[in-house]
Amino acid sequence: MLLHKKLKSYRLILASHSPRRQQLLRDCGLAYLPADKYEVEECYPATLPAAEVPLYLSGLKSDAYPVPLGPHDILITADTVVILDDRIIGKPRDHADAVATLRSLSGRTHRVITGVTLRSRDKRRTFDSQTDVCFDALSDEQIDYYLETYRPYDKAGAYGIQEWIGYVAIRRIEGSFYNVMGLPVQKLYGELERFIEA
Repeated sequence: MLLHKKLKSYRLILASHSPRRQQLLRDCGLAYLPADKYEVEECYPATLPAAEVPLYLSGLKSDAYPVPLGPHDILITADTVVILDDRIIGKPRDHADAVATLRSLSGRTHRVITGVTLRSRDKRRTFDSQTDVCFDALSDEQIDYYLETYRPYDKAGAYGIQEWIGYVAIRRIEGSFYNVMGLPVQKLYGELERFIEA
């Protein structure tokens, strides 16, 4: 039986207002309810290794969800980080920061990790997906064009792989393409199936 049929008696709640995550879940054929916005301070211990941060933050977002879960609810929370040289590269603060970020990624390979937490009233499961992304060398003209045209200031690493820069400047990826967009839907699909059958 297909997963969307197995989930008919459940209510998936996506605690993310990222349009990319919402689109990816919809495109998987999984019906969900978008959670209302709620406050969560996305802080993590300074000693936490960069690769563990998205797992920690997805769990933090799950724990901060303010509405009690019903007996058939499954809450989905996620956090995506870009890592270069063991350092997390967040969303750019402004245009200058976005330029500096893309210059640092130019001609190099970085890692994108998304942590996902599934939680019901009586159990939880946290997992991650990791993708290596290799950029060609970017000219300042390419960087300026991309930033002016697409304004990726809401994206970790200052780029969206599904946009122009992904078509013209990403040489290769190893791992899930959709993970780089913000939600590793292939892995999530399998984890949801195991979650409801456990």
